[in-house]
Amino acid sequence: MKSLRIAAAVELASLVVLLANLATVHWPPLSSLIGPTHGCAYLFVVLATLRHSGATTPIKLTALAPGIGGLLVLRQLTRRQLSTAD
Repeated sequence: MKSLRIAAAVELASLVVLLANLATVHWPPLSSLIGPTHGCAYLFVVLATLRHSGATTPIKLTALAPGIGGLLVLRQLTRRQLSTAD
């Protein structure tokens, strides 16, 4: 779950950088660097969610939301673990 946390944070941060770059200077080298980073983090979040044993179908579908999907998955998985621990 630690790797999913890192990937979710990288996915969100890279999306923020891409959108800020697009809204301000639109510097192509920055997009060329951050774009693939965002794509890899997104794919990692989706695959890590699919492989997680506690992920139900709705949680797996949540991972497909770009940018915040990973954070929402982490939130749902944490809530699920807390409710099963009681």
